[in-house]
Amino acid sequence: MKVLHPSGWDAPKGYSNGVSVEGPGRTLYIAGQVAWNERQEIVGGISFPKQFEQALANVAAVVEAGGGRPEHIVRLTVYVLDTQPYNDSLKEIGAAYRQIIGRHYPAMSLVRVAGLLEEGALLEIEATAFVPAK
Repeated sequence: MKVLHPSGWDAPKGYSNGVSVEGPGRTLYIAGQVAWNERQEIVGGISFPKQFEQALANVAAVVEAGGGRPEHIVRLTVYVLDTQPYNDSLKEIGAAYRQIIGRHYPAMSLVRVAGLLEEGALLEIEATAFVPAK
């Protein structure tokens, strides 16, 4: 995996502009994950950071089920209903991210959407991962 960073650009904070992967391995496509538990019940109430932490943990669990680790994630897209709770919670979100993913920063996008399918969900996270062949 190689981080793509155009020459002369300032370094991004908390994400990479692009990631390149080559060689034998497997690509995992992780469906949008919300803050639900194993019984598909939304947890975290109206706490954006708690919902973010659970949704990201769910992404990591799916990656692990596919034989990967968090550092194999090459792309994350976070869909939010409102950007204000995201911006207001950056410190807590960063702490949860480092706890689950570490200091690995894939290509990321944050997208504000009009609605999400799951009642009570404040955000949804989808991902792509590349697991190198052993």
